[in-house]
Amino acid sequence: MWVVPNIEHQTLGSDVSTFDIPWYSRLDYANRVGIWRIMRVLDRFGVRGTVALNSSVCRHYPDVVSESVNRGWELMGHGVTNSQGLAELSLSDQAEVVATAINEIEQATGVRVRGWLSPGLREGPGTLDVVRDAGIENVCDWVNDDLPYRFNNGLWSIPYTNELNDMRIIRPPIYSGDEWRELVKRAFARLYEEGSDLPRVFCLALHPFVTGLPGRISMLEDILEYVSSHDRVWKATGQEIIEHYRMHAE
Repeated sequence: MWVVPNIEHQTLGSDVSTFDIPWYSRLDYANRVGIWRIMRVLDRFGVRGTVALNSSVCRHYPDVVSESVNRGWELMGHGVTNSQGLAELSLSDQAEVVATAINEIEQATGVRVRGWLSPGLREGPGTLDVVRDAGIENVCDWVNDDLPYRFNNGLWSIPYTNELNDMRIIRPPIYSGDEWRELVKRAFARLYEEGSDLPRVFCLALHPFVTGLPGRISMLEDILEYVSSHDRVWKATGQEIIEHYRMHAE
């Protein structure tokens, strides 16, 4: 199992078409309040997060980043802000965004990230080569398997999730909170059963402005209590999973 808190920053635009106070406030709440609830819950269940980190968070919410590092959480690149994707950019502009994100995180934390999640999971045709050339070793964008696998260019794909992503509570296809919680538990139970002969990867993707709200945090507690009741679960980080599979594949 690996848990991916998405710690993000959205710019508040300067014109009427981008000046979106409700959406900006959601992400601001995430870093002011929600992530701290999630941190306390993950601490209680012995889970280290693998953070999909917008690098601008290092500037705007440095305490969130330092507390993540202090907890031994892993950091992945997730662009500079969630306001800018990669798919619409030229390869050279993509390379600049990726390098900026990686370097900003390293300068703020001393950590050189090895994993990558593109904003919105959106890539252009050459994005995999761009992130590989920047020194990235694994990417989460390709949600098409329950096991890691290797791309032809040498990058590893690690199982991320759309279906078990808490964003499904607020974005189509929309589940109720109870439906999402029960879906997550059923998915874990199936992967755990199948893992008796070949280990599977269970990913739980979280957003602090969704699950970190006071009315939803208990759903995360319930899920982790259920997962922790099983005795053959490795609570890992993304890079630990990739290194394990690489060792056995090679």
